[in-house]
Amino acid sequence: MIPTPHIEVKDKSKIAKTVLMPGDPLRAKFIAETFLEDVEQVNGVRNMLAFTGKYKGKLVTVMGSGMGMPSIGIYSYELYKFYDVESIIRVGSAGAYTDKLKLYDVVLAKDAWSESSYAKTMGVTGYKKLAANKTLNNRLVKAANKLDINLHLETIHSSDVFYRLAHEEYKEIYEKHNAVCVEMESFALFANAKALKKKAACLLTISDSLVTNEVTTSDERQNAFVEMIKIALESI
Repeated sequence: MIPTPHIEVKDKSKIAKTVLMPGDPLRAKFIAETFLEDVEQVNGVRNMLAFTGKYKGKLVTVMGSGMGMPSIGIYSYELYKFYDVESIIRVGSAGAYTDKLKLYDVVLAKDAWSESSYAKTMGVTGYKKLAANKTLNNRLVKAANKLDINLHLETIHSSDVFYRLAHEEYKEIYEKHNAVCVEMESFALFANAKALKKKAACLLTISDSLVTNEVTTSDERQNAFVEMIKIALESI
């Protein structure tokens, strides 16, 4: 069923087998223009921009996912199911739950814990923790080592809520589930990969800390995220 309601691409060959997914479609544009050659914009529906180009001769697509599990759930499902995408690497920001993580540290999700009912509603599993693909993670670790970039392989928290009223709950989540940081998309991505027998991974850059209350600006985040993007691309 292509094009889909959310992706206008009519030719499957316009979408690479591996997709990098930042949340922000403008960050997808930045990645494509900065790192890829022979770039073509392949999607503009709802301004959820997608670009396909080459990195060191290898075809790769970069597409925004939007914010939250329902949004990445739609786009990743359509890419996996209808465009024959094999691997999706989410590249995003996260808030630290521990002072062991500093601003701009790069975290590779070993797995994602969530209160979300996404996986159960999808009919995948009732478990609240889903693992990233080990093969993809191994490639990402090797790429980070090659680039001499320190990588934290950890459990992360995927939350449905950005503005959590019970702010201090992060301490319990960290202690009970050993989740070192929080973001809002990976649990759904991992669920879709599990449902469709595909591969998914998640790289995160620490953009703020719930412990120290340090924050970064949007410009600072974009510049600091370059290391994470390099790891993702080199793994391909």
